[in-house]
Amino acid sequence: MKKFLLATFLLFSISVISQSKVGGVVLDETGEPVAFANVIFKNSTIGTTTDDNGNFYMESDSTHEILEISFIGYETKDILLKSRVNYNMRITLLEGSQQLKEVVIYAGKQSKKNNPAIDILRKIWSKKRENGLRKFKQYQYDKYEKVEFDLNTIDSALMKKKIFKGMEFVFQDLDTSRITGKTYLPIVLNETFAKVYGDNIRELEKEDVLGNKNSGFDNNQAIIAFVEDLYQDYDVYNNYLKFFDKSFTSPLSKTGIDTYNYILRDSAFIDNKWCYNITYYPRRKNELTFKGDFWVNDSTYAIKNINLEVTKSANINWVKEIYIEQDFEVINDSVFLLKRDYMMTDFSFRKKEESKGVYGKRTTVYGDYRFNIEKPKQFYKTKSNAYDPLVMNRDSVFWENSRLEVLNQDEQGIYQLLDTLKTVPKFKSFYNIASILGSGYVEIDKWNLDIGDVFSTFGYNNAEGIRVRAGARTYFGQNDPWRLEGYLAYGFKDQKVKHGFSAKWLLDKKNRLIISGGNRKDVEQLGLSLTSTNDVLGRSVASSAVFTVGSNDRLTNINLSTLNLEIEPITNFRVRVGSSFRTLSSALPDAFNLDYIDPGSPTGVSSEIKQFDIRTLLIYTPGKRTIGYGVERRTINDTYSTLLLNYTKGIEGVFESGFDYTKLQFSYGQPWQIGGLGRLYSTVEVGKTFGAVPLGLLNVVPGNQTLFTIYNTFHNLNFYEFVTDTYTSVHLEHNFNGRLFSRIPLIRKWNLREFIGVRGVWGELSDENII
Repeated sequence: MKKFLLATFLLFSISVISQSKVGGVVLDETGEPVAFANVIFKNSTIGTTTDDNGNFYMESDSTHEILEISFIGYETKDILLKSRVNYNMRITLLEGSQQLKEVVIYAGKQSKKNNPAIDILRKIWSKKRENGLRKFKQYQYDKYEKVEFDLNTIDSALMKKKIFKGMEFVFQDLDTSRITGKTYLPIVLNETFAKVYGDNIRELEKEDVLGNKNSGFDNNQAIIAFVEDLYQDYDVYNNYLKFFDKSFTSPLSKTGIDTYNYILRDSAFIDNKWCYNITYYPRRKNELTFKGDFWVNDSTYAIKNINLEVTKSANINWVKEIYIEQDFEVINDSVFLLKRDYMMTDFSFRKKEESKGVYGKRTTVYGDYRFNIEKPKQFYKTKSNAYDPLVMNRDSVFWENSRLEVLNQDEQGIYQLLDTLKTVPKFKSFYNIASILGSGYVEIDKWNLDIGDVFSTFGYNNAEGIRVRAGARTYFGQNDPWRLEGYLAYGFKDQKVKHGFSAKWLLDKKNRLIISGGNRKDVEQLGLSLTSTNDVLGRSVASSAVFTVGSNDRLTNINLSTLNLEIEPITNFRVRVGSSFRTLSSALPDAFNLDYIDPGSPTGVSSEIKQFDIRTLLIYTPGKRTIGYGVERRTINDTYSTLLLNYTKGIEGVFESGFDYTKLQFSYGQPWQIGGLGRLYSTVEVGKTFGAVPLGLLNVVPGNQTLFTIYNTFHNLNFYEFVTDTYTSVHLEHNFNGRLFSRIPLIRKWNLREFIGVRGVWGELSDENII
């Protein structure tokens, strides 16, 4: 009890540091919530809007005496603030029939005509400018970024749970979010300082990371990758802004008039420039939209400041709230520069107000802009090592001089908190469990080993029955120059042990010269893809899916050995030359056979295929972004196209190889962002096999008997239902992200999403392959 009272006292002490805090709900006369009402501290530029349920929260470092609440169709109301902290306020607005200048008001809907806010918006469009960096031949600037993760919605019930026994001290660092008013506990902080250089003429850019400081467990690859994947750059002047693989309509978009209501709310001097303040909110619920406001200069019509908040009704998995702030420095009529970018995301399994979750917060500050300082071309080819020990271990003097924004009291305490938590066994256990769920591997640091993939531990198929698997890989760090990986598996029905192992070694970092090889002896469902890359450990998910449709008896015993040499002479262009030897036979001969006519066999028929081949694989992925420089890298975007050309030559006689043939395959995959209508995924594949080959070496039209959606497969086909040696395949799949259903009143509350797909394949068998 004493610890609880102490935590409560500390929480109260922290909550009164800011001078003014207000929170509550805005209702109409019938008790219904008023969404998107304007709430401001009177005679200030500090304000917010209510959410879908009429709730609001905001705070200010200054003391304010009057709170002003307004919304179109209602009378403006002033509330006297009797104290610095005012929570649980219930404010009722009375209906009114007023007009704001020439703005026509219709029960919450803003007229598109005779609206001064929309007139200003049109001037923003007419002077729409690209980022000021593009106005110069060369540019360079300093970039400071901090990413923080917090546990939120901390209450007394949570603090008293048994799982926190022995960790009560963490609640001494509770604070209240200035955005949501919820209490939170900071747990991870990552800081990065870099210098960015660019050449617009040559279309070159490089970022030299000079310092990186991580308060968390910096050897955990899953969390580091999540931080890198979480936030990507965006431009509010674009028509659509992409977050979490979804396209949101920007309030500055030319389609914004049909998506948002706009209100001219105020005008004031911002940094000695006269600016208009415009509030906006969505016309319809459940769409991928924002609410918020922006300040725009009265002469240049450049955005000075903008706030964007994703409404809770937006249809996004695991994301309850997104809040963004951007501040710009307007140089002149054609040049503006981003000064500060803040983004906060509330991750939660549920969207209820009381649901607990995790805040992910990123703050990026830019400074020391310099222009037209030319650098030689070779300068941009030299990449910095963001994981250099010198970069990762900068002293306090470096950070004091490099931070473009000082750490607040909470952020300063995170480093000490995490150092203490690392010594608490219970917390480390929680952390490791989260890591396993995120990466699929159990990390054993003292052995430099990862155990897994744990998600492949159990499986089932008709040949093996229940199957268990255990695997491991070497792991010294996320940039290991070499890696060993292997597994053992056992089927309780066939009572056979299976195995697989691989090794890869990065010989040259500059050109990414990698030698790799391995062997796998296992039961596999072949034919899940028309175009294959011969990955030695790449066993398909359909090979041991627990839940399937129909009989999964067309399985193959495979013994595959490979040796490859790969190089990346140009960024995102890989060339792989390799060879493989495989033996194939049916895993269930009574139900499925791979027999072929063999004049050399005593019976005239053989059931086992032996084949040696060499292949050349070209892969081009323009626009692909990766992190790391080891033998394995992580991809941090999915908006790039993929072009693949595969040449395979089967050679008869080598290691008793039975067939001589040539196979050519080409595939082209491309994601297309269709504005606010979602994303279209397209794939085209063509292939031809020259020469007579048995069933096991033909191309199988990929069926899908699992209960999962697998792209580039046909759900109405069983495995091995069609085979071909000449084919053309087209797959189109469009995800509307709920854009259509969100406009239908009786359906939008279900948060359904629309997918439209077209899948087709044409193929034939040459006469020499028809038996």
